[in-house]
Amino acid sequence: MLLPETASPANVLVDLIDGVGVLTLNRPAVLNALDLATVRALTRQLDAWAHDPAIRAVLLRGSGERAFCAGGDVRALYELQRQGAPELVCYFDEEYALDCRIHRYPKPTIALMDGVVMGGGMGISQGCTHRLVTERTRMAMPETAIGIFPDVGASYFLSRLPPALGVYIGVVGDTLSGADAVASGLADRLVPSALFADLRALIATIDAEAWPAAPTQTKIPSLLTAPVLAAVERHFGHGSVEEILAALAGETDPLLRPWVERTQGLLAQRSPLMLCVTFAQLQRGRRLGLEDCFRMERTMMEYSFAHGDTMEGIRALLIDKDRNPRWRHRTVEEVGREEVEAFFG
Repeated sequence: MLLPETASPANVLVDLIDGVGVLTLNRPAVLNALDLATVRALTRQLDAWAHDPAIRAVLLRGSGERAFCAGGDVRALYELQRQGAPELVCYFDEEYALDCRIHRYPKPTIALMDGVVMGGGMGISQGCTHRLVTERTRMAMPETAIGIFPDVGASYFLSRLPPALGVYIGVVGDTLSGADAVASGLADRLVPSALFADLRALIATIDAEAWPAAPTQTKIPSLLTAPVLAAVERHFGHGSVEEILAALAGETDPLLRPWVERTQGLLAQRSPLMLCVTFAQLQRGRRLGLEDCFRMERTMMEYSFAHGDTMEGIRALLIDKDRNPRWRHRTVEEVGREEVEAFFG
């Protein structure tokens, strides 16, 4: 059985504006999620444009107003694993190759990260040279919630953030606003979403570095305020997940209680095994180059589907939707070091 490739070429719309190749993810009904057909269409067009003298840059965007890209087709991957289909690994091989290709692309690349940006959407945007977000951006790497780990190159781009902040974003998976994305280093510029309506004018703005004022109104409050950033540095810079949890429990500042309680609540919902695996992944990622990070994630993902909490997490949150995953461990204290090490081959 092959991964679904039912989409027509219209899954990715291709255009050329003032020498800039425009690739529009065109699956708005599923928040522009990446299936294998979309990954392949993006790869083919990027390869065709890489050395085309008529193309001076490439712009990536999502259709509709709800999402840039909300990730990959996790349901299809779940079914492939259930059937024991060897094609499961094909998706990750090709998706990771695409993500790495964008990081190494020989021309400027622009990502318009409007709306939801999660999982695979982070993979195709974080390697871009110009990462634009808006007042509608909702960005997250929430993989630990479904028993996975932040992949698509997160071992590389999260581990290049300030260490405690990278761990916080990867382990907790909370949602960031556009302003948060810029503050954390996951975006370069906060601009009004209205700017994206006229791509020709937007391209001229980028060429001239003539950026408009950032929007002052956002639909979701900024999470990473100065006090929260300081608290992240205090609590998420420890040497283990257990120490992080203990530090959060010991926070005494009443002004931080809402953030602490929210963070503790999210961590309580995550797979204890994958919290520990993600922590170890980011420690390793700091010492690895880009290609080695992707190779590590490829090994981790195959093991995760076969032996981790991934299948149970997907079942509970996306298939049966009972939102009651039966994780392999009740607490992070129950997770053995050898269990974590097994994910890395």
